[in-house]
Amino acid sequence: MIKALEIAITHFSRPGAPVILPTPAYMPFLAVPGFLGREIIQVQMRDNAGFFTLDLDAICDAFHAGGHLLIFCNPYNPLGRVFTQEEMAQLTDVVDSAGGRVFADEIHGPLVYRGMRHIPYAATSDTAASHTLTATSASKAWNLPGLKCAQVILTNETDQKRWEQMEFFASHGASNPGVVANIAAYRHGEAWLDEVVGYLDDSRRLLADLLSHHLPRVLYRPPDGTYLAWLNCTAMSLPDSPGALVVDRAHVTVVDGPAFGTGGAGAFRFNFATPQPILATMVEHIAAALNHS
Repeated sequence: MIKALEIAITHFSRPGAPVILPTPAYMPFLAVPGFLGREIIQVQMRDNAGFFTLDLDAICDAFHAGGHLLIFCNPYNPLGRVFTQEEMAQLTDVVDSAGGRVFADEIHGPLVYRGMRHIPYAATSDTAASHTLTATSASKAWNLPGLKCAQVILTNETDQKRWEQMEFFASHGASNPGVVANIAAYRHGEAWLDEVVGYLDDSRRLLADLLSHHLPRVLYRPPDGTYLAWLNCTAMSLPDSPGALVVDRAHVTVVDGPAFGTGGAGAFRFNFATPQPILATMVEHIAAALNHS
């Protein structure tokens, strides 16, 4: 996925242009542009009691300020949103009006819960397809991390020609085990995935029950997709880095909110993809640490 973003920035965005990044954002997205000599324009998501939406006006301003490539994560890591077709149509209008590009990270696309549907951004319209590179992998949904075989999906002829000109550079770094594992997951892993998503669906609801009992002041909206929970602790009058307290005192590994950029202070990301008895124990330990801080 990181290699795909690197290619999108260096070969499919305007040279030297800042990268536009909605935040809180997946941590590497805050680092990669800088390594490539690009500035980042952070655009904080709108937060309505834990329901996050894109700030389209601010994204428009970011394009006018010189940004060219927007990173769009759907399902959204770390906030768990799965965006609707209407939301993506509105985003398409903003991007198209500015002559911008979109890097669509859809790696969590298979991990969507009942009542929600993941629609690839580039599939929403010909206009969206014309300015998008989509990146995905089986690594999240089928638990195949580290095998180095993300896929980039091209949806317009211009990008396809540019990709062909890159030749060896475009695929360099993919591993043979990763290729085999991704093919196996896509061809034969549907039944396994259905079982996993069902279990995670129960777990995200169990987490809500556990938090209401042990940490009632923590704001949590069960995610539409992913196995990641965004836990807002601002009502508890804790430091801006509650995740550091959780790691140090509860000995539970989480990612602290400030690591996700603007809008992350006072919250942390929690991975609930674990056996449910262990999930219950983790929440109990976190509650013991935060309730006595």
